[in-house]
Amino acid sequence: MASPEQVLADLNARPLPAWYDDAKFGIFIHWGAWAIPAFAPRLGSIGEAFAKDYDRAVAMTPYTEWYWNAIRVPGTPSAAFHKAHYGHAPYTDFKAAFEQGLRAWDPAAWAEAFRDAGARYVVLVTKHHDGLCLWPSDVANPHQADWTTRRDIVGELAAAVRAAGLRFGVYYSGGIDWTFNRRPLRTLADFSGSMPGGPYRAYAMRQVRELIDRYQPSVLWNDIAWPTSPMRLHELFADYYAAVPEGVVNDRWVTSNYPKNRLASAAARRKLDERMKAYYATAPEASHGVIPRPIPHSDFRTPEYTGFSTIQAKKWEATRGMSFSFGFNRHDTEADYATPEALAGDFIDAVSRNGNLLLNVGPRADAVIPDEQLSRLRRFGAWLRANGEAIYGSRPWTRSDGETDTGQTVRFTRTDGRLNLIFKGPVPAGPVVVRDLRVSGAARRLADGAPVATEPRGDDTVLTFPNASTDTIGSAVSVSTP
Repeated sequence: MASPEQVLADLNARPLPAWYDDAKFGIFIHWGAWAIPAFAPRLGSIGEAFAKDYDRAVAMTPYTEWYWNAIRVPGTPSAAFHKAHYGHAPYTDFKAAFEQGLRAWDPAAWAEAFRDAGARYVVLVTKHHDGLCLWPSDVANPHQADWTTRRDIVGELAAAVRAAGLRFGVYYSGGIDWTFNRRPLRTLADFSGSMPGGPYRAYAMRQVRELIDRYQPSVLWNDIAWPTSPMRLHELFADYYAAVPEGVVNDRWVTSNYPKNRLASAAARRKLDERMKAYYATAPEASHGVIPRPIPHSDFRTPEYTGFSTIQAKKWEATRGMSFSFGFNRHDTEADYATPEALAGDFIDAVSRNGNLLLNVGPRADAVIPDEQLSRLRRFGAWLRANGEAIYGSRPWTRSDGETDTGQTVRFTRTDGRLNLIFKGPVPAGPVVVRDLRVSGAARRLADGAPVATEPRGDDTVLTFPNASTDTIGSAVSVSTP
């Protein structure tokens, strides 16, 4: 039998599957019982919630999928909303209404929309922090009877996604399950120290193995942390790769010996809260999102509502909702959603720096994806059909960032002997000077195949466009290089 050290070494020697590196764009789906109330406080981003109201920030986040915890904290907007609309009904009552909404669900239509958006893979939340399983699991929850859907949402979506030619992955909340630990969470120390122990370790392991055995997911996406020892986790990874040779795992598998043991005492939790409260109150970057720390083995990292500003040696995947929430929020309007230009701009940045984008959709309880989200997916699809040669299958160049002499942003990728320049925003007809770039060769605009003349000028390069490009997201040019 291999030693734990050898198992880990073997895992880390495994190359990243090419399909994932080539795919660039995936769809995340947060859909569950929380879509019935579809409510969360509105303090801005999750980072802004921690900065503005740290002492109860976990109950004040903009994530509607955290509703069950939020209504257990007295005085929060969620608690007031719940009392006004549902009285003293328990959160678990929402399961029946959610299952009723499934009658209108058409997984094939979803898969078609994701394919047309240009996505190459789909990751479904199979169990979030509320513990509700979106498949008829054979692993019984000892604390919440009948806490799975009768309809096999996971299996049906997996079949539809694969029929559309896309890869399918599963998300599982390994670090948090409110059916096993029902203590209300207010601060970051509360949250970080709340991973269930005892029988939850075997429960989570059996459920994830069940997901692997039944659905053979191409992506195994855990959230928050993982309740077993590192050795058992690494054995799980090895078994997963044996079952799904081209599978990938993310970086949110912090094992139960850390940080939970460090937060075992009230004094340790208080010290962490004092430090984090001061950080969120003073650090301007605090509101920019979350970057999980590296762990001994993962195939990619997962910054949330943020990204890396430079090319990373290790593959990464930016993840975010289109608004401040992953789950559907009934109060979101068009103004609450990021613009297509902002979403696509972040996507282009990520690809140029060795990243993917996992863009979330949050369907309503009636299984309808809101128009605000669908319109953005359609915009992605149109742009990728015109410019996808500079995205799919590309790799980072020697640098990611550039600009023109007028200050227009340019991003670089490389593909099969070609340097790709992606200009953000409309590009005028005539000469455009890209600073600090010396390149010459046959060039064409990808959207229409129009030839683009290139001429080095000192340390810069002049590209001459035969006509203007009006696409507000941007325009890609491919230059043949020696």
